[in-house]
Amino acid sequence: MLTLQDAKNRFSAVVDAALAGRPQEVSRRGKPAVVVVSAEEYHRLVHAAQARRESFADHLMAFPGDELPRAEVAPRNVTF
Repeated sequence: MLTLQDAKNRFSAVVDAALAGRPQEVSRRGKPAVVVVSAEEYHRLVHAAQARRESFADHLMAFPGDELPRAEVAPRNVTF
């Protein structure tokens, strides 16, 4: 894993490595921050994720159970 400063100093080498198929991890303040990948790999990952994703309507229709129990609550008295 490269530090942010090292990645900035060797950005061309980081890009070349990513283009060669070796993702480059970069840390900031000692914590993992980003991964540099080629544009081709990025688009492949996005396309694969979108292909597996179901629609929101399908997600709602897959909700388990026919009926949800509702709380039996009486409305409060309000005077005007």
